[in-house]
Amino acid sequence: MKTFQFKPKLVDTLRNYTRSDFSTDLMAGIIVGIVALPLAIAFGIASGVSPEKGIITAIVAGFIISLLGGSKVQIGGPTGAFIVIIYGIIQQYGLEGLMIATLMAGILLIILGMFRLGTIIKFIPYPIIIGFTSGIALTIFTTQIADVFGLQFGGEKVPGDFIGKWILYARHFDTVNWWNVAVSIASILIIALTPKFSKKIPGSLVAIILVTVAVYLMKMYGGVTSIDTIGDRFSIQSQLPEATVPSLDWEAVKNLFPVAITIAVLGAIESLLSATVADGVIGDHHDSNTELVAQGIANIISPIFGGIPATGAIARTMTNINNGGRSPIAGIVHAIVLLLILIFLMPLAKFIPMACLAGVLVVVSYNMSGWRVFKGLLKNPKSDVTVLLITFFLTVIFDLTVAIEVGLVIACVSFMKRVMETTQISVITDEIDPNKESDVETHEEHLVIPEGVEVYEINGPYFFGIATKFEEIMARLGDRPQIRIIRMRKVPFIDSTGIHNLTTLCEMSQKENIHIILSGVNPQVHAVLERSGFYTLLGKENICSNINEALDVARKELGVS
Repeated sequence: MKTFQFKPKLVDTLRNYTRSDFSTDLMAGIIVGIVALPLAIAFGIASGVSPEKGIITAIVAGFIISLLGGSKVQIGGPTGAFIVIIYGIIQQYGLEGLMIATLMAGILLIILGMFRLGTIIKFIPYPIIIGFTSGIALTIFTTQIADVFGLQFGGEKVPGDFIGKWILYARHFDTVNWWNVAVSIASILIIALTPKFSKKIPGSLVAIILVTVAVYLMKMYGGVTSIDTIGDRFSIQSQLPEATVPSLDWEAVKNLFPVAITIAVLGAIESLLSATVADGVIGDHHDSNTELVAQGIANIISPIFGGIPATGAIARTMTNINNGGRSPIAGIVHAIVLLLILIFLMPLAKFIPMACLAGVLVVVSYNMSGWRVFKGLLKNPKSDVTVLLITFFLTVIFDLTVAIEVGLVIACVSFMKRVMETTQISVITDEIDPNKESDVETHEEHLVIPEGVEVYEINGPYFFGIATKFEEIMARLGDRPQIRIIRMRKVPFIDSTGIHNLTTLCEMSQKENIHIILSGVNPQVHAVLERSGFYTLLGKENICSNINEALDVARKELGVS
């Protein structure tokens, strides 16, 4: 097994870096920084923290991910996928709990990268990814309903669960503020229409600038005072906070560990998916393990400066590529641009209407939902549809941690069921036709199986899922031959349960004076059986390379020619 090598893409990029490359990356980084600003603010507020914490995350984590990452163009920062998890952690454990969970997730990501487990993420079934992504999108949309409609709850606390929120909304829907509704709809329309006029300027930024100016003028000269802004709810600090390390308490670590796993898994999936999509566009190949380590370091340092969990952001990464970014320098520039905005322009953010940010997040949730893909997956096999729907509903009704755990279990069970269905065990008692052994006509004579011999043909992996099939077949046949030949030429692997089952079969057969012969064992399976000590029980003379040799041994044992 190869050892892990930490190779940030920045190191390779700088070897042949030119002034022309820098000027392209500089422009891309400035544009991405501007695009990231409204999203960072919106994600921060929706997650239950102050707006500047979203920007701090984009600055600190974005800088580290670009500096140390395994992708040339990946842009890191807060994303919509984490909103639900962060909000739940803060509700239950507070900001210190969020810091501890994020730190632990960072450590887990580094471990995943160092043990070269980056490629394992690719094996998470697609229906699970779409199920929880669509579930998160619906949950984000639900969290914005109060600000879209300007609902007032009279001091009543908003429940953390999906159903509880909708019950509360329904109960207080008579408090709708139509000014808020107008602001949200205007924001959504501006975001939707901006690409028709300009592909480079982000619709969310245009919406925030235009709507904020309009609301400010309405407040100053129109007497409209019922539209809440960021400044009405939050006090904004326009500086990076001092580094603080949380006091680790074993009870908190133990309680937050499952949540940390969810943050790590979700962060790994999203960052590697983003990097893979980027590879396809720029024709490069990212280092998934280096990327995971960089993501881990970012998630350790970000909370120390007051940030929230971060990962690779597909939308910002694509914006970077579309604007000419081709090296990690663009991502570093994006972080610097956000830092300058935080220091010099952040006080202006207090004028942004909450209903405008809600409109931005409604569009984010719509784009994230992937409803067309979701609809398409409903036409797939029932097992995939089951995994998709269960993951989706668990994400919405319970939480992402439960959804990922249950979704993975169901997907694994479904996979094992399919493997079990493809693995067949057949019994041959008369003759074997060599012409049916391959797709080439051999015109050889049929191999006659002597009386008192049964040949069991295993076609497929011999693992715990099918280990009892032998017993079922033998119980159904009910006979006791003198010799059993177990033909394993089509067995690609065998696990410990399969070995145990085979050992038990041999021991029972020996007690009943039935001779066991193995035929056509491939080198990998042979090595596993030898290491397990199975051949000591059976004897090497009963391990044959092909069926002809196995039948010769059987005839010798029976004393026939």
